[in-house]
Amino acid sequence: MTAEEILEGQVILVDKPLTWSSFQAVNKLKYALKRELDLPKKFKIGHAGTLDPLATGLLIICTGKFTKRITEIQGQPKEYTGTFKLGATTPSYDLETEIDATFPINHIDETLIKNSLPQFLGEIDQKPPVFSAIKKDGIRMYEHARAGVEMEMESRKTTIHEFEITRIEMPEIDFRVVCSKGTYIRSLAHDFGKALESGAHLTVLRRTKIGDYLVENAVLPDDFVSNLSKI
Repeated sequence: MTAEEILEGQVILVDKPLTWSSFQAVNKLKYALKRELDLPKKFKIGHAGTLDPLATGLLIICTGKFTKRITEIQGQPKEYTGTFKLGATTPSYDLETEIDATFPINHIDETLIKNSLPQFLGEIDQKPPVFSAIKKDGIRMYEHARAGVEMEMESRKTTIHEFEITRIEMPEIDFRVVCSKGTYIRSLAHDFGKALESGAHLTVLRRTKIGDYLVENAVLPDDFVSNLSKI
């Protein structure tokens, strides 16, 4: 990989580690590329779709002229795998916050779980979590939430192309979902718990695919930097 190739444009597939922000991953590559290839201070680099710190998996990073493709890549369907934990909810709909309510799960069986799937297929209305990066009044919603300010989230249209349960081991269920841009898997966990007349929150999330790009072809940020220094 040369400086010319980076400036002309590259699509780099990164496997984002747990607890890393997407911004951290981009910066890791950015400074390594600048250092090793003597790139201009303000060369173009960015990612095509944020992953929460508590999620792992495919993060697509574009450089140079390929940053113009970011919007196109972001619009492609995305595949995720992960785990819902039934019987409890959290304000953030995942493990970022503590459990705020518990619910019975004795009535939940495989039949109820499988019969609840169809209502989440196709175009659905979904409310993003209050702990999200969406801005309201110029401030990100998670900042309002962390400050204890109650804000009402407006629902939005999203599309679930595929939704399947791959493991049931109560109170945990594993899933695979293919969805459109703007889908919040945390909200899907929360709403799925409601559909089961219980509660649920997201405990594991991994993005495995964006369009035709696969996480199997991605590299960890530290490995990318290590390999770059050997060129």
